[in-house]
Amino acid sequence: MPRVTDDLFASVVSPVQGCLQKMAADVPSRLGDPVVYHLRAGEHRMLLNERIGSPMRLTWSGAIACTHCGRATKKSFAQGYCYPCFKRLAQCDTCIMKPETCHYHQGTCRDPVWGEKHCFQPHIVYLANSSGLKVGITRKTQMPTRWLDQGAIQALPILEVKTRQQSGLVEMLFKEEVADRTNWRAMLKGDVKPLDLCAERDRLFSLLNEGLGQLRDVHGADAIRSLDETPLDFHYPVATFPSKVTSHNFDKQPLIEGTLQGVKGQYLIFDTGVINLRKFTGYEIVVG
Repeated sequence: MPRVTDDLFASVVSPVQGCLQKMAADVPSRLGDPVVYHLRAGEHRMLLNERIGSPMRLTWSGAIACTHCGRATKKSFAQGYCYPCFKRLAQCDTCIMKPETCHYHQGTCRDPVWGEKHCFQPHIVYLANSSGLKVGITRKTQMPTRWLDQGAIQALPILEVKTRQQSGLVEMLFKEEVADRTNWRAMLKGDVKPLDLCAERDRLFSLLNEGLGQLRDVHGADAIRSLDETPLDFHYPVATFPSKVTSHNFDKQPLIEGTLQGVKGQYLIFDTGVINLRKFTGYEIVVG
């Protein structure tokens, strides 16, 4: 298979064409306005908020490019990588999904320089409300992007830690009392009820005080620092939420079209179904 390039569709007239990237989501300039979304394909960007209520078509060419090395691949791994990169890169190692299993100290990190840059940085443990209460972790520099990608309507940072591994250990503790995953179907239906995240934080701190103390004894009192932040609220550009969620899949259906009814998380919501664009990172498409 030849290397994928954005020239594949040079003869096709389309406002956006190229290999999909994760949608860009930005907090609006005015409080209460919806999150601002841009679809990204190759070097092109399309403002999606202004497309709500209009017909839209996405066509996959059948080509996929690795988001790291650019080579053509028949299958995408870990949301956009070819198999060699998936097996080689530190960002594709299992410890990224399970940071408490970090093995840097064992000398077996796939790329120590990458690990030092991304994992040995301040991380935030947070509570969010995407489909109900959940706990999560993210690099401090990824706020609020992480919450927007999850379709959270509320988020509250509760702890700051010094490393990704420490954030994973804290998350493991909190998972004894609260979920760490989003029910994406419930999130997309839009019937999520607001929560008092400050009250939930205080409740969890009380329940898990002993466990947090033990982690501070091991890693240092200043390594796991409690935060006193104000909850954030997010609104999404959705005209109509689906009553029943059915998903589109480029691998089964290369042409997806319908009226765009909204955008939430990394999902496009059509009157014909929903599609998680992040899942298809690297897929070469034409958008019309």
